[in-house]
Amino acid sequence: MSIKIVFMGSPDFALSTLSALAAAQNYEVVGVVTQPDRASGRGRELKAPPVKTLALELNIPVMQPEKLKQPEAMQQLHTWNPDLIIVAAFGQILKKDVLDMPRYGCLNVHASLLPRWRGAAPINAAILAGDAEIGVTIMKMDVGLDTGPMLMKKTLRLTPDHTTGSALQILSHLGADLLLETLPDYLSGNLIPTPQPDEGATYAPMLKKEDGHLDFTHSAAELERRVRAMNPWPGAWFTWNGNPLKVLRASVSGGESNMEIGSRLVVEGQPAIQSADGILLLDEIQPAGKKSMSGKSFMAGAKNWES
Repeated sequence: MSIKIVFMGSPDFALSTLSALAAAQNYEVVGVVTQPDRASGRGRELKAPPVKTLALELNIPVMQPEKLKQPEAMQQLHTWNPDLIIVAAFGQILKKDVLDMPRYGCLNVHASLLPRWRGAAPINAAILAGDAEIGVTIMKMDVGLDTGPMLMKKTLRLTPDHTTGSALQILSHLGADLLLETLPDYLSGNLIPTPQPDEGATYAPMLKKEDGHLDFTHSAAELERRVRAMNPWPGAWFTWNGNPLKVLRASVSGGESNMEIGSRLVVEGQPAIQSADGILLLDEIQPAGKKSMSGKSFMAGAKNWES
């Protein structure tokens, strides 16, 4: 007998989990719930969430409620009558009536080592904080925000090269593999959820555009982490010549400078900025209205960089 599953997710992170469930034996994904199409880009054209696109390719019915508590959304959930709900970066809080609907409850594939970094932006927060490792936790959901009891974890060592985008791509596959590893023992009752400890709990709130702003009164190491943490969204930036200058890659220079904080420098042909305790090299940048380019390519046309 197959287990009927409703999958809830929206961004790229959720794709590996949906693909794995759809391909696995003994599980039938009877429906997908994702966020509504949103206006995107300069033309403000409606863009579907990645999960919707994949679900339609897999011929799985899709529902996109603005709020899951809407009567028609709840009626559709009852019609699908899932044995289990799987959530991966859905973007909405599940109320108790939804959590209690499936006989096996609701499981969440969360991109952190709970209880550290509950919330919407765990990888960004981990990179920004300089954590040595990140990971994925499979947890049984309750009415709190990522506070439910845990089933299994898998760890990934953070390297100085990881951005939020690259780390999320790895964790997406780790999460899918871990979920399929977890489900048989969970569904048979051989794996009992473990309550999260209160000690070590931290919260990673949803990011805003201004979180990408580079404040050069901070240390060069913290600024470099912010560049990686905010890549790809909202992107790290500061204002130059009255326009935002995006920083896609940066590094900490070993050199020293007596310049004032925020001063613009050229170090070995690359643009650089004086921070609170050292020099931040701008390895890859994107001027307003232009494509991304190396720092050295940028310097070829940035005649007033040091002025």
